[in-house]
Amino acid sequence: MASKKNNPLLPVYLISGEDELKRETVVKRLRKRISTYGDLAFNSDVFAGEKATGEEIVAAANTLPFASEVRLVQVNNVDKLRKADAEALISYLASPSQTTVLALIAQKLPKNTRLYKAVSGFGKDAVIDCAPFQAKDLNAAVRSMALTHGVTFTEGAAASLIDLAGTNTVTLDSEIRKLALAHRGDDPVNQNEVIALVARTAEIKPWEFLDAFGTNFINLANSGFYNLSLQSHGEDVALSAHFALRFTRTRSYQRASAECARGREHRFCFRHSALAREDAREASA
Repeated sequence: MASKKNNPLLPVYLISGEDELKRETVVKRLRKRISTYGDLAFNSDVFAGEKATGEEIVAAANTLPFASEVRLVQVNNVDKLRKADAEALISYLASPSQTTVLALIAQKLPKNTRLYKAVSGFGKDAVIDCAPFQAKDLNAAVRSMALTHGVTFTEGAAASLIDLAGTNTVTLDSEIRKLALAHRGDDPVNQNEVIALVARTAEIKPWEFLDAFGTNFINLANSGFYNLSLQSHGEDVALSAHFALRFTRTRSYQRASAECARGREHRFCFRHSALAREDAREASA
């Protein structure tokens, strides 16, 4: 296999994981690296796993490169190959061409499959994990992505972007690109800019609203409920009535607690206790 600076290309790579942006980035880097050996216009084939046959892919992989040391055969959605076609690739990998890089791209290919095991036999570098970011790491990831577009994001801006655009990294990267083009000055992109320029495409998650409500973040909960109502087209009147009652009750708690804390008017403290007893009765009913 072709080698540069003691870093030889492998005959096969499995680029697998649910993070679309990571997969795209890895493929771009691989294509760029292989293009240094020769023109990819004459030395690459791309197949769709849901349509291609194993015979077609193997034939392309066994084709000699033109005016280059190596050629690329890329198979998208390899996890959608039929079993017989996947077996053809496994047989090929028993003795692969030394002038071809076979790039297998999958959203998810289980480790217990024969194809995964065949690729992993070429070493740890043959399998490139593109797993999505965990929720706790996504904010930092967004701020890191922003740097690649020449801007910085505040934590609040990143959080708002995730809330509005969702967790798909390709979508997030696209929105960051737009924000970078619109941004002026050297200061970081802030939360207000994101809210003003990014339309909501992410689905409101009811449990996130309930978390906000349950912790008495009234403004956040109110905003979440408004969007949730729009999402359901106002059909659930009972839900609306229930949360209207809960908003009123929470505000009463806040007022009573504040007055008690300041030592003002015993009737507020009595009201606070009465509300607590009433909620306890409802909870046990």
